[in-house]
Amino acid sequence: MLLFDIRSVESKAVQVDATLPPDDEVWQQGDPVPSGPLRVTGRLSSAGGGRLYWHGRLAGDVVLPCRRCLGDTTVHVQDEAHVIFAEAGSAEAEDPDVYVLDERSNQLDLRPVVREQWLLNVPSYAVCREECKGLCPTCGKDLNEGSCDCPESRDARWEALRRVQAKD
Repeated sequence: MLLFDIRSVESKAVQVDATLPPDDEVWQQGDPVPSGPLRVTGRLSSAGGGRLYWHGRLAGDVVLPCRRCLGDTTVHVQDEAHVIFAEAGSAEAEDPDVYVLDERSNQLDLRPVVREQWLLNVPSYAVCREECKGLCPTCGKDLNEGSCDCPESRDARWEALRRVQAKD
């Protein structure tokens, strides 16, 4: 559970130990959603003056397309998070790195914060393996499965250098 009563946190720190499922409503269309439950742990405590502090970790897997061959590859993502929450109207609330507490609510939902931390840590690109040969730029065949029958293409811009090299 990633929903906490702010009043109880102000009097005593609470341990965070939960999972965020891939089908949770916090995920938005286009998000790289975890392939399984996202593990969220840490400690949520009062930082005084109407502020809360969460020091935690998140870990999970995501399936991304390989940037070379476009096949699916699983990437493990983990991060350590340090997050400050402040009351609306406070000086800290103006800081873009500080999350503003809803003054009408007595509860703190960590799911949007976890989502943001996840999105910041999921890589933009993934490679299925370092020796991945990718796709043929002409016919699109996966070169990991063998070579294609396309003739070797040569970039005409390099012909002058090839002629100089051939003279030597």
